[in-house]
Amino acid sequence: MKKFAIEIKWGIIFSIVSLLWVYMEKALGWHDELIEKQAIYTNLFAIVAIIIYVLALLDKRKNFFQGKMTWTKGFISGVILSVVVAILSPITQYISMELISPDFFAHMISYTVETGRMTQEVAEGYFNLKSYMIQSFFFAMAVGTVTSAIVALIIRRK
Repeated sequence: MKKFAIEIKWGIIFSIVSLLWVYMEKALGWHDELIEKQAIYTNLFAIVAIIIYVLALLDKRKNFFQGKMTWTKGFISGVILSVVVAILSPITQYISMELISPDFFAHMISYTVETGRMTQEVAEGYFNLKSYMIQSFFFAMAVGTVTSAIVALIIRRK
């Protein structure tokens, strides 16, 4: 377990930052009166996520691999970080949608139905806690793995 302490630490940091991002989205009105902006502006979190992955892998390189890290070691570390983020994502989604922004799903369902993007039934099937928990788990694994590959390539040092 100590072998993965850095990945666990950064996975927790990633989750906390994710919660702060949701709080910011809610405070800026992207979950209610400006709901139409949410789908666009939430993508800005990708910049924050990439920065966290860079910091995590730099931490691993410096404090575990004594300043030298191959692409493979960096990639594996990043994938482990992605697993930690994915495991924590259902909890993060629960806190986000039940405590921080409990009306998000209702607002998003109304918006997508009113704009003709989805039927009521499809919107209700998509915008709910269970769906978001599943989506966030697999999204964290997929995007985290790709991010890990790219970041490990950039920060490797032999």
